[in-house]
Amino acid sequence: MTAILEPTDLADNGITPPEHEFPLIISVDDHILEPRDLWQRELPASMRDRGPKVFREKAKSTFMGGVLSFERDAPDGDWCDVWVYDDLVLGTNLLHAAGGMPIEDQKNVPAIYEDFRPGAYDQAARIADMDANHQQVGINYPNTFPRFAGQGFAERADKEMALTCLKIYNDWMIDEWCGGIGTGRLIPLTLIPLWDPIAAAAEVRRCAAKGSFTIAFSENPAKLGFDSLYTGTWDVLWDACEETNTTISMHIGSSSSMPTTCAEAPLAVSMSLNAHNAQGSVCDWVYSRTLERFPKLKLAYAESQVGWMPFQYERMDGVWHEQVGGIDLPNPPSTYLKSRVFGCIFDDLHGLRCRDEVGMDQIIFECDFPHPNGSFPNSRRRAWELSTKAGLNADEVYKLLRGNAINVYGLERFGIAQ
Repeated sequence: MTAILEPTDLADNGITPPEHEFPLIISVDDHILEPRDLWQRELPASMRDRGPKVFREKAKSTFMGGVLSFERDAPDGDWCDVWVYDDLVLGTNLLHAAGGMPIEDQKNVPAIYEDFRPGAYDQAARIADMDANHQQVGINYPNTFPRFAGQGFAERADKEMALTCLKIYNDWMIDEWCGGIGTGRLIPLTLIPLWDPIAAAAEVRRCAAKGSFTIAFSENPAKLGFDSLYTGTWDVLWDACEETNTTISMHIGSSSSMPTTCAEAPLAVSMSLNAHNAQGSVCDWVYSRTLERFPKLKLAYAESQVGWMPFQYERMDGVWHEQVGGIDLPNPPSTYLKSRVFGCIFDDLHGLRCRDEVGMDQIIFECDFPHPNGSFPNSRRRAWELSTKAGLNADEVYKLLRGNAINVYGLERFGIAQ
């Protein structure tokens, strides 16, 4: 959990509003634990045996050498809700949703859903947790086997079943999780079949018709074994996104890889370098000319932070001016990024301090509930600490916590206008 400073550690800068005057938060990166019975209740009978299901059994998990190992049917293990889907076996882990737990209880051990706050998987409890966290709105990524861009579906051999399962997830996200009391509070983020750009475009249009206007995409589809942005294969998808005003959201790790230095490096190395994937992704979007060809697209990078942006954009412009590397762009790279590429932050003080170079309109806030490094239940406090230390004024605070998110995700379509 993010550390919370004592009031005496922060001096009133005379610019930032007091904490109690901060606006309600719009979090652009939260997560949900998928319903354990969803696919078994919705799949055709012919697919249920191989479709996603949960078994409760004792299990063990260990993390060594950068690899997480999982042992089923371990008599001396912990009770675990084990996801089984075709050839996939994935144990639910306490770190999937440890938000709100004391830090000493946040351990890498198997878990069942009842080990977590109900807000991790129950809609009414989530709304209550949001209220307690001074949060009005949340956009939710997957959390367990679907992974952050739907790779769990893309990796299965039976693509007919995978597409059926993916559509079931999307319908649940739109109609159930974001419906009823969640309307206007929980904003749908839907998945696409990464293995078929034409089917992906059709799913964008189908979901937009149902009220979903953002999709999860991979920061680097080539690392998943799919075509890169340079091939033009994805253009049919971008056509659909422009047509429906759908935002493209990319979470760190959505390429199923994290930057590291060597096999012996601990997880801390990858976590310290987490912005590198976003940096490479931005280069691909620009140098593939995708942002040039599709001028209405908007990109949001979850957990990417923003402090890297000024240097990265400056470096890209420098390479363009030097006319090296086979770059074929009519204008400097940075000109394609303004008002179109957004970085999500939860603790990037440096990024806020250089906001004039990043672009204050490009920075959006996330709570990351219910993950261990999220700020629940102190997200307003964390936002106030960052804003005070960076010297944000009231207008800048509003942009960070609400205004920019409304813009990038078109939240006025959900009745959120200010």
